[in-house]
Amino acid sequence: MTCLAPTDTSISLPTGLVIFDCDGVLIDSEMIASRLLAEALNEVGSVITATEVHVRFTGGSRGEMLETCRNELGIIAAEEVIARWEARLFPTFHAELQPVPGIEALIAGLDRPICVASNSRIARLENSLGRLPLRAVFGEHVYSAEMVARAKPAPDLILHCLTRMGVPAHEAVMIDDSPHGIEAARSAGVTAIGFVTPGDPRQDRAEVLFAAGAVAVAYSTLELARLLGS
Repeated sequence: MTCLAPTDTSISLPTGLVIFDCDGVLIDSEMIASRLLAEALNEVGSVITATEVHVRFTGGSRGEMLETCRNELGIIAAEEVIARWEARLFPTFHAELQPVPGIEALIAGLDRPICVASNSRIARLENSLGRLPLRAVFGEHVYSAEMVARAKPAPDLILHCLTRMGVPAHEAVMIDDSPHGIEAARSAGVTAIGFVTPGDPRQDRAEVLFAAGAVAVAYSTLELARLLGS
């Protein structure tokens, strides 16, 4: 399929399963997480801003975060830093976390199967998405990278979703704000739509998502709803 602008209604998308990434697509969690991680990193002497954390860490698995801390920031006790960050993250989510604006209305307008495919660990999903009423609409179909051998960008999690939902790849669409998720979807044979979370500070985000294989990029849930026909 040809990459098209999100307002171009000529694009033809599968009309079956919609697989949603979680952070930055369903929940407005990423800047909260980046702020808290920047604080934890600064406490051990790594001078880094929340925006820089957002650019370098967002969308990666926990293992990739640890690798970045060790290899790029030179933090020996990376596991301790990430554990400290996670301990602060869940209470802050409880106090501050909100759905991405408009996502609840979008999902309510979909007359098709839906599920979640997230690189987040199960505990984080329970303490983020699980704290919001939005969690209930997905029932048992919230899938974590902990459930498979390899996180996104490997296709394992997307293939797991397809198996559990009983849907062939050509009938599914994946919505993700990270090139990892776009690559995972494409590797699994699933059509991928990029999403740029309102307020995302990263430059040229749409171009990055298109380069990863997105057939379209939405800049709001209204644009995403038009693409999905909801």
